[in-house]
Amino acid sequence: MTGATERPARQPSMTDVARTAGVSAQTVSRTLRDSPNVNPETRKRVLAAVEQLGYRFNNAARVLSSGRSHTIGLVLLQSGGYYSRSAVTAGVEAAAGEEGYAVSIATISRLDTALMERSLSKLADQGVDGIVIAVPLISVTQKMEDITRDIPTVTLDGSRTASARVLGIDQKEAGRIATQHLLDLGHRQVWHVSGPDEWIEARQRRQGWQECLAAAGVQAPPPLEGDWSPDSGYRQGQVLAMIPDVTAVFAASDEMAFGVIRALREGGRSVPADVSIVSVDDIELAAYCTPPLTTVRQDFYRSGAAAVALLLRQADAGETLVTASLSVRASTAPPRSP
Repeated sequence: MTGATERPARQPSMTDVARTAGVSAQTVSRTLRDSPNVNPETRKRVLAAVEQLGYRFNNAARVLSSGRSHTIGLVLLQSGGYYSRSAVTAGVEAAAGEEGYAVSIATISRLDTALMERSLSKLADQGVDGIVIAVPLISVTQKMEDITRDIPTVTLDGSRTASARVLGIDQKEAGRIATQHLLDLGHRQVWHVSGPDEWIEARQRRQGWQECLAAAGVQAPPPLEGDWSPDSGYRQGQVLAMIPDVTAVFAASDEMAFGVIRALREGGRSVPADVSIVSVDDIELAAYCTPPLTTVRQDFYRSGAAAVALLLRQADAGETLVTASLSVRASTAPPRSP
């Protein structure tokens, strides 16, 4: 057929709009969200390209007319604790649903800045009204800063960007509380099974443990690093079972503590008669393991719901720390008398 121009069967993408307008895809995203950080001339070019191409992406038409998509983005990490991840997701979805918002989830397979950038860009392209980041960022790129500056963002897991609000318990205090509990019971030394070093939470809990021991005049032994999984706790528990002087262990998560307890038992060490165990998280299973686990409580469901509430208030960037509390159960006891 000649004399007529046919549109391609493929729907135009944000990249197509950016190319036509001579701007970046991020600028297109900011324009569609009516961000104040786009100059009028650029905005005019982007909207003209949108009209020319007939661009519509998800809720873009509604976003253009109302400035809102009524969708909240959630970024999760595949590893790092099944129970905590599920509880955060449930809390975000429940709180968002009550306010009439849908939730769009972006999951990354590992702690990687390129993967994180892609996930945030995906949510930005969808025109989400806010983002909850439940990934422990240590390295923050300029692109991450740009996205979280333009979109209201709340971060969990100790993550930091300049414009985001941070929500969670004081992780260093959690480490201190766990360690002090064991010292108060009369243990003279506390070993530590830590989370992976690239996690901010793991670093902060380890710092709390070290500072608490230092304040008591105790030289901290080398930390044994796990990856949050029961299996990694089990492997480090096998090491601890071979050290006769170990009487107290602070595990950085409940799931690792489960593994430590099994390894100690298999090594002939009773919990808590021979070795006391305290951890962090207080997931549902903690009260039902044998023995029931003493642990610093984190309410992941409430954290997810609270993150949504912070987003919808659109408060200024800052830190909201929830006081850590210890759930004392049967996995800790005074050391045996010599």
